[in-house]
Amino acid sequence: MTRFSDPSDPRPPLPEWVQEAYQILRDAADGSQSDFTYEEAYALLEEDDTFSAEHSDSEYAVERLLNRGYLYEANGTLRVTEVTLD
Repeated sequence: MTRFSDPSDPRPPLPEWVQEAYQILRDAADGSQSDFTYEEAYALLEEDDTFSAEHSDSEYAVERLLNRGYLYEANGTLRVTEVTLD
């Protein structure tokens, strides 16, 4: 189970649409791809109805997910972190 809010974390929870971005990337990573270039991640998000046509929305979502540890960068590619909290 993925949780996007931790009561001990003083930061506000991620916006719903950023959480949806994580789900989109996680689902794609479970399929044929386990890692993405930044451009591939942006394209996956922009193809989904959750996001507007503006590239900055996808960039913002990826940045927030990286900052919170839901994505990580390795050798110039993005990988999805499977986050589970009990």
